[in-house]
Amino acid sequence: MATPHIQIELHSMQMEKRQVALNSLYVAVIITVLKLAVGYRTGSLGILSEAAHSGLDFIAAFITLLSVRVSDKPADADHQYGHGKVENFSAFIETGLLLVTCVWIVWEAVRRLMFHEVHIQPTLAAFGVMFLSMILDHWRSGKLKKIASKYDSQALEADALHFSTDVWSSGVVILGLAVVMAGERLNIPWLTKADPIAALFVAMIVVYVSWRLARQTIDALLDAAPTGIRADIIERVAKVQGVLEVDRVRIRRAGNRYFVEVSIGLARRVTFQRSEQVVAAVTDSINTILPNADVTVRSIPRASGEENIFDRIRAVASRSNFSVHDVSVQDVGGQLMVEQHLELDEQLTLKQAHDVVTRLEAEIRSDVPEISSILTHIESEPNTIESGDQVLRTSKLEPTLRKIVREFPEIIDVHDIVVKKVRDLIYLSCHCTMADDLPLSRVHDVSTALEIRFKQETPELFKVLIHTEPQTDNTR
Repeated sequence: MATPHIQIELHSMQMEKRQVALNSLYVAVIITVLKLAVGYRTGSLGILSEAAHSGLDFIAAFITLLSVRVSDKPADADHQYGHGKVENFSAFIETGLLLVTCVWIVWEAVRRLMFHEVHIQPTLAAFGVMFLSMILDHWRSGKLKKIASKYDSQALEADALHFSTDVWSSGVVILGLAVVMAGERLNIPWLTKADPIAALFVAMIVVYVSWRLARQTIDALLDAAPTGIRADIIERVAKVQGVLEVDRVRIRRAGNRYFVEVSIGLARRVTFQRSEQVVAAVTDSINTILPNADVTVRSIPRASGEENIFDRIRAVASRSNFSVHDVSVQDVGGQLMVEQHLELDEQLTLKQAHDVVTRLEAEIRSDVPEISSILTHIESEPNTIESGDQVLRTSKLEPTLRKIVREFPEIIDVHDIVVKKVRDLIYLSCHCTMADDLPLSRVHDVSTALEIRFKQETPELFKVLIHTEPQTDNTR
């Protein structure tokens, strides 16, 4: 659910987009009425073509207003990508309207040039209306462009581009009227053809605008990726630490929102938590290119060139959702022998557990053919909470344990000795302090040997857990 701050920003965006679209609609009504009035009064095809153009501007502005109202609706069960495509469709309709305008202007201009001469009467009112049209078009184009850039709205951007070219087309009509007026004053008949010629120039401008809008809107409706963006995303994602490869990138746009789908290769030994961290980093890297994009990242396990035989064994086990531990590999006479421990559900029978181990060992041999033999120690994986009867006093046991510890020069100190009785079984845990720089392999060997000695000296012990810690941890 959106936070109050985000809700306020969304409301502000919706109000600004709707207000600028509504202002554009009002201006379209005023300009269309004025152009029609002076166009019929003067008989100027240039002004009438501009009136038709402005009439379609009114329809386009109305469609734009509706589109920005619909496109701001949030995603729902039937529109998972939101309603942003409405803006793209609105721009597409506007392109069609522009082309319709162009066809009419060209047809009427050719008719007047070749077959039916119409007497033009330029008036000050005609010049005044066209100059007013240029001023209003310039004003609303600037407003639309500002809001379109602020909220990346394609519908408003289409309107802004449309009305900015209207300024130039109105200028061409004014020039045509001026040439017609000059022809009448100087008694040069062929200059009276300037008005339909000016209309043809208007048509050329409309075709140019339509082509630009058509390319943008069709690309958006067909989910064409912005030029160069896909390559930028691949380059940026490939630099994220942990990403082995970028398998696929797909980009689509709906309104002012981009949706990006990326498939990345990760080392198959990477943990689930680490993969989430990499996915978050990939999302952040994409958002530096496309801010606020909705990013979906799919991670694919891959075998990396840095894997050793232990990694490959664990990767096979992980693929079947098993976790092996205490894996050891011995090279005996050129043959690799593997020993490993595997925990399985304690509810399984021995036959069921053995079948699982047999399948797993076959998969490991298939993926790691250099292994000669595998021996798996089956352990039960606890899934019930055991209730302890009591915590025993350690006054009699502690002196014995501390005496055994002195047999190991690596152990600096033993403390926090706890003895518990659970289901009539004795559990022992303790903390052992060792040197900070002692290799972990040696730490494991010492703690294993200490566990064995504890059980030799105190046979009643069922399980021993030794927690090792560095010396500096006990000096703070």
